[in-house]
Amino acid sequence: MLIVVASAVMLMGAALVLLARAAVLPRMRTAETLGQIDAYGFEGGREGDGDAPGGATTGPIDRLAGRVGGLAGRFGGFREASLRRELVAAGLYSLAPRKFLGYRVLCAISVPAAWLWSASAAGYAGPLVVLGIPCAAVAGWVAPMTIVRRRARRRSDAIDYDLPNLIDLLVVTVEAGLGFNASLQLAGERLKGPLGDELRLTLQEQSMGLSTNEALRNLLARCDTPLMRSFVRSVLQGETLGVSIGQIMRELATEMRKRRRQAAEERAQKAPIKLLFPLVFLIFPAMFVILLGPAIFSFLEAIGG
Repeated sequence: MLIVVASAVMLMGAALVLLARAAVLPRMRTAETLGQIDAYGFEGGREGDGDAPGGATTGPIDRLAGRVGGLAGRFGGFREASLRRELVAAGLYSLAPRKFLGYRVLCAISVPAAWLWSASAAGYAGPLVVLGIPCAAVAGWVAPMTIVRRRARRRSDAIDYDLPNLIDLLVVTVEAGLGFNASLQLAGERLKGPLGDELRLTLQEQSMGLSTNEALRNLLARCDTPLMRSFVRSVLQGETLGVSIGQIMRELATEMRKRRRQAAEERAQKAPIKLLFPLVFLIFPAMFVILLGPAIFSFLEAIGG
């Protein structure tokens, strides 16, 4: 009898284990699939501790921004596609457009609140406090987008600056006997910064099944700069017409060096105009006070005497 009871208990325990495993198995498979997807994901250089490759943070504020952005995105006038392009151009791959919209709404609310608290603590006049609230709201709404666009502009400039080095590396490796995809992979391992990140993302897209032309078109969609446009179009045209990639890269490298030199000359010619306003409004008044001040004082003293 004791053996029968023990066997029944063991069978019931095994049944419970199997039921629990059947209930947990779909979640385990889902977690395993997500882990495989993360293995194919983009991994760029982190600029700080706890920062994601796209610059998105995790925490209560991040979840609040997602909810607020989801509510605000339901109203008309929200252009999600254009905002996504600007975020990708700035390198914020993992930041969703609606979440960024939520951050803008939170900034538009928190900045006026901070202004109201600081103004009341400092004892400012009532009209000044009331006038500062809409100005602070506008500043809180515009500042995140301004930061994103400035980051995208700096990133585009960095990509255009490093692109001739990429083309030189492609010329050397292609003429040494490597294929174009192998040359891109070698360049992605060697190059750092935004251009290296974009190359690694392009190679990961190719490893996931996209063709070279589609991956390069996606690269151009993410980094739509004049030099990148010339590079991608030249490669696509060479692949279509069957022209030697090495010759195309060599000619493109010469053209891009000329463009970089022309851009440097243009900036050098703009420098005197940009220096004109500080000279007139900041440096010249101080010089006039130092040089003409004693003479004017002596002249007035002579007239008064």
